[in-house]
Amino acid sequence: MFQFRNDYSVGAHPRVLEAVAATNLEGNIGYGADGYCEKCAALIRTLCQAPEARVEFLIGGTQTNFTAIAAFLRPWEGVICAQSGHINGHEGGAVEATGHKLFQVPAGPDGKVTVEAMTPVMEACQDIHMAKAGLVYISNATETGGVYTLAELKALSKYCKANGLLLFLDGARLGAALTAEGNDVTLPDLARLCDAFYIGGTKNGALMGEALVIVNPALQPEFFRLKKQQGAVLAKGWLLGVQFQTLLEKGLYWELAKQANAVAARLQKGLMDKGYAMANATSTNQIFPIVPAKLLTELDQICTYEVWSKNPDGTVTVRFVTSFASTMADAEGLLAALPDLRG
Repeated sequence: MFQFRNDYSVGAHPRVLEAVAATNLEGNIGYGADGYCEKCAALIRTLCQAPEARVEFLIGGTQTNFTAIAAFLRPWEGVICAQSGHINGHEGGAVEATGHKLFQVPAGPDGKVTVEAMTPVMEACQDIHMAKAGLVYISNATETGGVYTLAELKALSKYCKANGLLLFLDGARLGAALTAEGNDVTLPDLARLCDAFYIGGTKNGALMGEALVIVNPALQPEFFRLKKQQGAVLAKGWLLGVQFQTLLEKGLYWELAKQANAVAARLQKGLMDKGYAMANATSTNQIFPIVPAKLLTELDQICTYEVWSKNPDGTVTVRFVTSFASTMADAEGLLAALPDLRG
């Protein structure tokens, strides 16, 4: 059975596990006040060229998203996000549960938020009887595998600054985005253009964890108190610092993301060569082939996957996701097992 359901169905890279095991009986200070978190935070500031940034470690993406948004916004403020954004579609109303409205804007197949899509929301929010937009949420890579260009991020950042909006980037799959073919964005670019963003570990080699980088100094004071209130402080916090240090200090994080992207690219090309159309071609570790509905029974015997959408013409869009543990042999095996649709 080939594993392509998602990029968090496996545990962690062996080097990460070894590093965690080495700390097992050390007796570290808890709640992120340990030397590992301190050293890793300094490393992340260096990599981002943001010496004044605050780095906070959290368990997972949903927790990071709702905690950060709750901390950054005033009670009457809401969030502009793509309709397909993760906080809208896959987080159980977590952001709304903290009291902040989501202003959903249309996004194309690539899942990106644009200045043009946000403008009507900003105009409507001039009414003082409405919630006020206070933050723009984007994800890179997006939920449909899209990758923001530097020009697009600059345009969003400029618009946000001109309109009193915060720009927050969900980096659950940041490794995939920044190692994608054609990407021209770097960590220092994100630190320069975003008020806050995070480096995702759960979906790229860690057992769990996200590293939130709060660049805007106005958002930094008392963040830990809100983090604690939201149940987002891990008592054994050093486990997060150790994992990110292992992933980032010698470039392992980027190597793993490149590998996942490469396997996905091979799978995508191979499927297209066999006559499978793509709902949207991507350069990251998520691909979205369109298959005949009758093929699902066969797929169930071959691999794990997710049904992404059922289409009006009777076909089904499925999602295959590669991980740090995926291999070219996995891709070749799945391609060999699938029927050729070219007749």
